[in-house]
Amino acid sequence: MKILVCISKAPDTTSKISFKENDTKFMEDGVQWIINTYDEWYALVRALELKEKFGGTVTTVSVGGTDYEPIIRKAFAIGADDGVRIDSAPTDAFFVAKQIADFAKTQNFDIIFLGRETVDYNGGQVGGMIAELLDLPFVSMAGKLDLNGNVALCERDIQGGIEVLEVKTPFVISAAKGMAEQRIPNMRGIMAARTKPLKVIPASEGQKHTSVISYILPPPKAACKMVPAENPEQLIELLHNEAKAI
Repeated sequence: MKILVCISKAPDTTSKISFKENDTKFMEDGVQWIINTYDEWYALVRALELKEKFGGTVTTVSVGGTDYEPIIRKAFAIGADDGVRIDSAPTDAFFVAKQIADFAKTQNFDIIFLGRETVDYNGGQVGGMIAELLDLPFVSMAGKLDLNGNVALCERDIQGGIEVLEVKTPFVISAAKGMAEQRIPNMRGIMAARTKPLKVIPASEGQKHTSVISYILPPPKAACKMVPAENPEQLIELLHNEAKAI
């Protein structure tokens, strides 16, 4: 089985977020970067579980500069066999999808995994675009995947229940919570990551279709109000009149 996992970098949730150039660009100085959580915990780990069960290889692909290489090596430490970095800035979702699709066209992957979204932009667009560009089925936000030969049984949460889907390989799938559990790299994996092959390829032609007008930080959280335990009437009044929660 030949599996491709799309990974991207995202700021650690403890990083302080700020902007520059009249709030049109993200300030990257001092930010701690990690593998996007959905890509690592769910997409990559489930791909590795399938490889361990059925055999094959797991390749990662990223669109980005040299600053992406530490997160690619982290994926190697977790268990990925090799990786590809498409040497271009990830300007927007369609551009990223086009680069990955162009790479994957001739590689005959059975499954293309990615996380349901990135934790910084929360767009969730790239998976569907890759599937469309490759003319493949797409299962979005799946929380479970079981494989029987070339047929996959997928589950995802929907309003009021669970939807069960059956799809034949090859296909594209975005992984959500429940697909797998986080793996911590061990020392053997960390040492092996240093020598695993990381291939850098040039970007194909492509245009970005969106641009950032400005970024806006969410409003600061209001101060916490403490209500004595012996005064539940005050708590009920605050929840009703201020929080509008009841």
